[in-house]
Amino acid sequence: MAFYGRVKSGISLCNKLGLLSSQRSTLQRSLIAPSISQASRNFADVPGQKETKIKVPIAMFGGSGNYASALYIAAVKVNAVEKVDSELIQFVEGVKGSPITSQFIKDISVAKDVRVKVIQDIASQAKFSDVTKNFLVLLAENGRLKNVDTIAKRFAELAMAYKGEVKATVTTVIALPPEEENALKQTVQEMLGSGAKVKLEQKIDPSILGGLVLEFSQKVFDMSIKTRAQQMERILREPANYSI
Repeated sequence: MAFYGRVKSGISLCNKLGLLSSQRSTLQRSLIAPSISQASRNFADVPGQKETKIKVPIAMFGGSGNYASALYIAAVKVNAVEKVDSELIQFVEGVKGSPITSQFIKDISVAKDVRVKVIQDIASQAKFSDVTKNFLVLLAENGRLKNVDTIAKRFAELAMAYKGEVKATVTTVIALPPEEENALKQTVQEMLGSGAKVKLEQKIDPSILGGLVLEFSQKVFDMSIKTRAQQMERILREPANYSI
């Protein structure tokens, strides 16, 4: 409800002011880019500072990946990766919890200046960091607010790599009890070695019938009853060979 109120007040303010003033700060101007690649370069730059080469820990592809990578570089430069990650999650969850906000960010007919002003108002009232605020403004400028959920997920992957965390997903029919969850987490930890911190996420899927499916580091260990039954069915369907 509070998130809806911020959007409503932002839209009302825009209606009173009409179009925004054309004046922008130097940093805001640098965010207005004609292409994704240019946006990535401009957003990562901090005026007055010597350029520092920052390596993105995971290769990201596509438009959302490029935006997430640009945000990661900017966040690393000001040592705010975890804060930006938290703020992006807060923004995405706020959008999901407000139908009017969700519709607003998807409506491409909304004037660019109105989009920008509303986002600035939301970010200011939420007390977001400058990096997050300016990034959301960039998305508003470039008509990419509709992709913020996907971008946030890509950025979360980068943030986990930055913290040395590895995400493991276990799918079961019912939730694992705490002791089994901890044992599974410890098993994955041993497989990865002491250099990584495992973050285990549980998913419930009755269709696997039983057992579990474990995914981490682009590996899949399918120990579900469903898969075993399918494998057994394929074996039974194969013609028997009785030749001596």
